[in-house]
Amino acid sequence: MGSTGVFPQMRQMMVLVAMLVAWIAPARADDISAAGRGVVRIVTIAVADDEVVGFGHGSGFAVAPNRIVTNAHVVELASRYPGNVVIGVVPSEGSKSFQGKLIAIDTKRDLALIEFTGTKLPPLALFNGAVTDGEALIALGYPGNVDIATARSAADFITPQSPVRSQGGFAGTRTLEGISVLLHTANIARGNSGGPLLDTCGRVLGVNSAITNAEEGDATFAFAISDAELTAFLRDAKQPVVTVDAPCISVEQRMALDKSAEEKDRADAAARVAMAESAAARTREAAIEKARAANESARETYMAGAAVLLVFGALALGAAGLLLSRDQQRPGIWSAVGGGALLLGAVALFVLRPSFDEADIATPGDGNSSAEAKLPAGTAQGPLLCTIVPDRSRITVSATPPVTLNAGPDGCFDGGTQYAESGRRWQRVVVPEDEQTVSIREFDPDSETYSETRYLLSAADMQRVREVRPTVPIKQCTADQAARASLASLQQSIRAALPPTYNEKLVYHCAPAAGQ
Repeated sequence: MGSTGVFPQMRQMMVLVAMLVAWIAPARADDISAAGRGVVRIVTIAVADDEVVGFGHGSGFAVAPNRIVTNAHVVELASRYPGNVVIGVVPSEGSKSFQGKLIAIDTKRDLALIEFTGTKLPPLALFNGAVTDGEALIALGYPGNVDIATARSAADFITPQSPVRSQGGFAGTRTLEGISVLLHTANIARGNSGGPLLDTCGRVLGVNSAITNAEEGDATFAFAISDAELTAFLRDAKQPVVTVDAPCISVEQRMALDKSAEEKDRADAAARVAMAESAAARTREAAIEKARAANESARETYMAGAAVLLVFGALALGAAGLLLSRDQQRPGIWSAVGGGALLLGAVALFVLRPSFDEADIATPGDGNSSAEAKLPAGTAQGPLLCTIVPDRSRITVSATPPVTLNAGPDGCFDGGTQYAESGRRWQRVVVPEDEQTVSIREFDPDSETYSETRYLLSAADMQRVREVRPTVPIKQCTADQAARASLASLQQSIRAALPPTYNEKLVYHCAPAAGQ
């Protein structure tokens, strides 16, 4: 699909502007809009003797914060005449365009890799799973026929604006000049070259490259360089890229499944609590029986001792009476004193025999510390290794390696980050400075799960969220409930500034880390 033209022809384009009104798409908090943040217009300007002698444009998309994939034919002139052709990278957001540098090109696959500096773009992820027949696909890019209708001057071609989206269906796989391509029915035009072909979750399936000729009423089909060819090209260029193989599921479907899963989690947690309580009851009952047996043995010992002392006391008093009757005063008095002491000892042993009260029996796990109150026995705590649960997640753009987590008492995580209470769960809202993503991190000790709900925002929406967040976020851990309540209130304000639905939800199951 051609994407170049001569600069003088642009004057003819401008004539149509007075008859048309530009339409600006409203911001959309969906996966395609999120992918659009990383889509760019590629502009090539040919210069000879300080004069602009040629102008062309196509589309591209970020595979790293400062690297762009496009079609080789979009930047072919820059490859052939690097000293005379300038490559411009025009993001979909912001107010500036940037100069790019060609670092890899494969004319057979019709792919090229461009590097630029000055800003960072949200990279798109590649989907390496299978595409099903008839599956809905979306093309993003900058079709030239739209530019002809809306551009008012040459400056419009280097002014950031959102890409145009079109939707169609997957029509099969083909081989085009030895290269694997996807055939689809999304409407594209000259200028879409190098733009991404996406699934409905915003993952890259291919790179739009060409269209069929539509003669005598023939239907128009489009070709996109396949994900397999793109992956091979990036591998040869030593360019890392995020790949996702999780099937696409809508947010609505995920939320409906989450409701069922959360009900199961609550039931499982209740079952674990019931089992723990049953085990504790059995342990306590055993401790009570053991204490009762020990008590009875001790009481019997005391009673036997009291009986012995009583007998000897009585004998001593009898002996005292006999001695006194024989006028043996001194021995009689001592015998009487001894007998009295023995009787008093018998009474004391009887009175002091151990009593038994079940409430006084202590059993393991009876502590009342705040850690036990927040993290009951049997729940996840301490150093944890959390692994992704694909069936519970909605994965669109993120790699999902295991997450290490150290869950401490009072919502203190990793030794220094304070989370706020959310029922029996702990929650933290993260608003970074260097990316357009807000994350809600949540840890549920009862179900032993850690989740990260991610909102992929436009630059304008991200700025609004940053304005809500305080200059100095609350990070240090604290046992002060009032401080944690203040953090919870702040986080609620941030959440109110977010779209009603998220883009991505990563759910992990946590278990004690090795060696714990």
